[in-house]
Amino acid sequence: MGPSEYIAPCDCRRAFVSGFDGSAGTAIVTEEHAAMWTDGRYFLQAAKQMDSNWTLMKMGLKDTPTQEDWLVSVLPEGSRVGVDPLIIPTDYWKKMAKVLRSAGHHLIPVKENLVDKIWTDRPERPCKPLITLGLDYTGISWKDKVVDLRLKMAERNVVWFVVTALDEIAWLFNLRGSDVEHNPVFFSYAVIGLETIMLFIDGDRTDVPSVKEHLLLDLGLEAEYRIQVLPYKSILSELKTLCASLSPREKVWVSDKASYAVSEAIPKDHRCCMPYTPICIAKAVKNSAESEGMRRAHIKDAVALCELFNWLEKEVPKGGVTEISAADKAEEFRRQQADFVDLSFPTISSTGPNGAIIHYAPVPETNRTLSLDEVYLIDSGAQYKDGTTDVTRTMHFGTPTAYEKECFTYVLKGHIAVSAAVFPTGTKGHLLDSFARSALWDSGLDYLHGTGHGVGSFLNVHEGPCGISYKTFSDEPLEAGMIVTDEPGYYEDGAFGIRIENVVLVVPVKTKYNFSNRGSLTFDPLTLVPIQTKMIDVDSLTDKECDWLNNYHLTCRDVIGKELQKQGRQEALEWLIRETEPISKQH
Repeated sequence: MGPSEYIAPCDCRRAFVSGFDGSAGTAIVTEEHAAMWTDGRYFLQAAKQMDSNWTLMKMGLKDTPTQEDWLVSVLPEGSRVGVDPLIIPTDYWKKMAKVLRSAGHHLIPVKENLVDKIWTDRPERPCKPLITLGLDYTGISWKDKVVDLRLKMAERNVVWFVVTALDEIAWLFNLRGSDVEHNPVFFSYAVIGLETIMLFIDGDRTDVPSVKEHLLLDLGLEAEYRIQVLPYKSILSELKTLCASLSPREKVWVSDKASYAVSEAIPKDHRCCMPYTPICIAKAVKNSAESEGMRRAHIKDAVALCELFNWLEKEVPKGGVTEISAADKAEEFRRQQADFVDLSFPTISSTGPNGAIIHYAPVPETNRTLSLDEVYLIDSGAQYKDGTTDVTRTMHFGTPTAYEKECFTYVLKGHIAVSAAVFPTGTKGHLLDSFARSALWDSGLDYLHGTGHGVGSFLNVHEGPCGISYKTFSDEPLEAGMIVTDEPGYYEDGAFGIRIENVVLVVPVKTKYNFSNRGSLTFDPLTLVPIQTKMIDVDSLTDKECDWLNNYHLTCRDVIGKELQKQGRQEALEWLIRETEPISKQH
């Protein structure tokens, strides 16, 4: 399989050996040491979940060594470092191999995963049914997507393209699955030639009539659209066979995020690596059917959250609501909406000090009761057949302290600064990151995560190649049709967490002037859920910020109000009207 942020239980090897189950982290075990690298979202969680055998390596802090530098410092001379080549991305492998080689060590691909050898009750790899998506949802047929892809291949003089990212395969074939929890993808590889299509997938999933019809498997299509279905595990042998018949100048395109094993199956002279594939970029720019679907999904999601927040306001004062029961209630309200499929990630429902754990997921041992004295943060989302949602709101059911309001207001200012930003076409997301942090920085505060990530269309909630982050990774420029999140935060260890997150669509905007005729872009919020005004120090907002919030709340009231009325949800409608009252400064 290729590297993925979210994985099936059979691939949770790091969690099996260490106990740490966050979505990002790398474990390295030597004869003497065990070390775990993870980022700022997971420092607190990893420290809690791992025992004293493990050393936590906090990525992003200046004294933390890189994985390869640490290995060089602890390994005896001439060591061999074993890695499963099927789960390590090629770019990561190359970087590590280079450093180890220069220090006299060797990175070795192991034939059998050593964790699997000791993991006696390892779950089976899932092989669940496929979902077909029609043009109403996708806007373009899989055949037309293949045509577009082949044009891109021809531009680069590439004769084969190997697709390893699960969301890219799902998008290309207009199929979805449920092999990975919360991510509507299925285990597969695809190889696209100029006249051939190969899909590597297990089970008899493509024998189902609806899938056969969707993929046109029985139609005796012209050869270039006929899909050959092959076993999932045969990818490496098929690639080697295919490459053996290439003429000297022919190239095979593969992502440098593909596993090292897949890359190595393609001889170096024929291999053409790139950081982002043409599918990754095409998938990120939503067409009108996809962006309209995302709008519909966010309207349904807002209805569910209005119901939830109305329920919480009534129930929290009674003292019986816990982080887990609030998360369950959120799911219950979402399930009532049309075309609900699944949550898009495990709900982060956190009150008081648990809110400071950025990717906290409540479990019985840590489950706190919501109260009138603590800040409550809920970051949640859903997969609907027409789109994917991801929204965070922070609220107080009693009276927030002046400091809580101050911090919330800095975060809100950052959220508005990004959402209202107007920027030239061709701008990369990382240039907007400081917009989100400016108010926090002015007061000496900050947060240890990116400001935004791409979002799939009924696909993975975290999607490349665009994002808004302090890291200047090779993100692609933002362009109209891309969908990202805007989610600054602030976290006070042992006290509270604050985050305000909307999903936003990149749209063109008219400006007074048009320098070099390049055009400008801004963001249109798809998430339409009120932001709690009692958490705001209104007098600290500028007039422009007040106007932005009042206009945003007016849109929430108008769009979501109509839907609540249509669904006969009167109490939630009354809650929405109360929560979207305009704010005004006292002086």
